[in-house]
Amino acid sequence: MDEDRQMTPFPTARLFTHEAMNTTFHLRICEAAESTARDMARECCDHLDFLESRLSRFIEDSDVSLINRMQAGQTLYINELTHQCLLAALDAYARTGGLFDITLGSRIEHRKSADPGPVPSLAGQLTIHPDVPAVTCGEPGREIDLGGIGKGFALDQLRLRLLDWGAEGGLLTAGASSMLAFGPHAWPVDLSGDVESARIALSKQSLSVSGTAIQGSHIIHPGGETAMPAAPCRRVWVTAPTATLAEIWSTALMLVAPGEIPDFIAGEETIGTVHLQIDDRPVVLPHAIGDCRS
Repeated sequence: MDEDRQMTPFPTARLFTHEAMNTTFHLRICEAAESTARDMARECCDHLDFLESRLSRFIEDSDVSLINRMQAGQTLYINELTHQCLLAALDAYARTGGLFDITLGSRIEHRKSADPGPVPSLAGQLTIHPDVPAVTCGEPGREIDLGGIGKGFALDQLRLRLLDWGAEGGLLTAGASSMLAFGPHAWPVDLSGDVESARIALSKQSLSVSGTAIQGSHIIHPGGETAMPAAPCRRVWVTAPTATLAEIWSTALMLVAPGEIPDFIAGEETIGTVHLQIDDRPVVLPHAIGDCRS
C-alpha cells in the first residue's frame, strides 16, 4: 500500500469549490492558465445551480417538485436534462431488478423524520415518456427523490462542459460520496474503512460510495423494512464509466446481502470494480468484466 501511494502522485490542478445540491462540489481542473480555469469553473458552477433548480425536490418550482404534485391524468413537460436523468433512473430500475427506485420520496421522508407511524405504502403511477421530455401521472402518490443519482448526473454534465472547453482533464467530486476522473491522469483516491484504508488510482472512471457508517441505515428498500439484508455491508464502493452509473450501483448493492453480490452483478458491463467493507477494512470483490473506463 505504501508503494502504491508513492507511485501515484496527485496531478497538478486548480481547485474550485461550490455549494449545491446540499453538498460541496470540488472541481480540480488541469488547466495551465488561471483565468481560463476560472472561466471554466464559473460556467460549471452556474450549470450546477441550474441543475439543482430542476432536479431538487426541495425547490418549489423544480421539475421534480412539479412532478410530485401532479394529479391523475396530467402530463408535465420538463427540461431535457431532467428527462435524461429520469430515463437513466428508469434504466437503473430495470438493471437492478427494482432495487434502485427514485419514487420512494415519501418513505425517505418518513425515515429521515423518524416518524413512528407505519411506513407509507407505494401507491401511484408515473410514466416517463421515452421520446418526449414529459411525464404523465396515472395515479398520484409516487414522490421522486433523485438523491445520489442527481449528484452523479451533475458530475457527468460538468465533464461534458469541461471537455467542450478543451480541458486537459480533472477530478470532480460531489461531497465525499461521488467522484469523476477524466483525461490522461490517474488520481489517487483512498477508500477509507473504519480501521484500515485502501488506495486506488482513479483514471477515466467514476467512483461512488454508499454506507451505513456515517448516515446510518438511510437507504430505503422498495420492499419495505423487512426486505433489508440482515447484515448489510458497512460500505460499498463502485467504479463505473459514468458518475450516474457509479451512484446507481453503490446504492443498489447496499440492499443486497454481501454473499449474494457476486451473482447479482455477474455479467453486468456497467460496473468496473466493487469494494466492500463488511468488517473493518475494504476488500475488493472479483468482477469478471474487465476495463469499463470511458
